[in-house]
This record gives sequence, structure tokens and C-alpha cells, in this order.
Amino acid sequence: MVQLRKYRVLIYCIVALILVSASGCTEDSKQDVNTSGEATVFEGKQLTPISEQRNNGIKGTQYIDQETYELRIYGLVDKPVNLSYNQLLAYPSVSRFVRLDCVEGWGFDAKWTGVTLNTLFNDTGVNSSATTVIFYCADGYSTSLELDYLVDNDIMLAYKLNDITLPADRGFPLQLVAEDKYGYKWAKWITAIEVINEPYKGYWESVGFNNNADVGGPAF
Repeated sequence: MVQLRKYRVLIYCIVALILVSASGCTEDSKQDVNTSGEATVFEGKQLTPISEQRNNGIKGTQYIDQETYELRIYGLVDKPVNLSYNQLLAYPSVSRFVRLDCVEGWGFDAKWTGVTLNTLFNDTGVNSSATTVIFYCADGYSTSLELDYLVDNDIMLAYKLNDITLPADRGFPLQLVAEDKYGYKWAKWITAIEVINEPYKGYWESVGFNNNADVGGPAF
């Protein structure tokens, strides 16, 4: 049985490597970002400069027009909405020091600023039967997290990183700050959020990556 598990892990790793090569899931090249005014310390903790932060994407950087962007929230909610970028900025904001850990072994520390999902769900309402929230992204990527995790941890959608408007290569206009989850749960370029009542496996989870994605836990 132990040997069988080892073979399964090996097969998952091989499949993942093939998909990485085929889909262009490589580290984005560094972007020219105006980081004037970038925070270096928050709550007494040192922040990793944006220029030193690593970043992955399945199809490279996505460029989204702020003027036409809308975030759609639908599914098992009482009031589906389409929110513009300015409407998102108008909600009360929060700032937090959160570390992003990639399953590949690297990570960085940053200050994230944005709106919490609880704030948005307070407006939309959520059906009592809901269990799962799916995040859809402009590059075709998707991932999901349990509703209870998002609500209990007051998880945010960030639009600023180290006090800088989220750069395009980091997911402008929104990146999910999935605290204590591996980086493949930190969806970028989010365009839609669907609330459902069954499990869902996203881009990497569907080929064997662990759907819980707890930092320090198993990758597969």
C-alpha cells in the first residue's frame, strides 16, 4: 500500500510537470512597476519588495481594463451582483501582513489591502446550503475554497500590495489572499465568484494537487 502511494505521487508529479510545460505555467518576468511609496515595514515586520517577489501564472500576465472591469458574484446568493472596480474600492478596506508560500518551496512576506469576502457576502447574502466558493480568473484559471474557511478567517480580495495598486503581473485588479494556503489557491485576475453546495476541483487540483492546500500539508 505504501509503495502504491509512492507511485501515485510520482505519477501526479510527472503529470503536473507535463502540464506546466504545456500550459506555460512559468514564472512571469519582472514587470516595470512604479513602486514609489511602496511600504517596506508593516506592524513592525519587514516586507519583501515587490521587485523580489516571485510569481507564477498559467498564461502569463493578464491586462484588465479598470474602466470596464466587473466582478460577478453569483450562484447560491440572495442577490447576485456585478461590481465595478470603483464600487469595490468604495467598500471598507482592511490591511494585513500575510505570507504567501508556494508549493514549489519559495515564499514572501507582504502587506495586503483590500475588501473582505464577508463584506461582499453581507451585501449579496449566502444561501444556508452553500459550502464552496469558486474563483474564476481572466486567464482561464480557477480554484475553490470552503465557505467556512473564507468566512471564519475573514479572507480578503486584495487590490493593493505593499501600499501599491496591485501590479498587472500580480493579479490586478484582485488577488485572493488565501492565508495559510499554498499559492495555487491565491487566485489572480479574479473576474467571477460562484457560490455552490458541492466540492469543486480547479486547474491544479483536477490533476492531483491537494484541494485543501494547507501550508505544511501534503501537496498531492
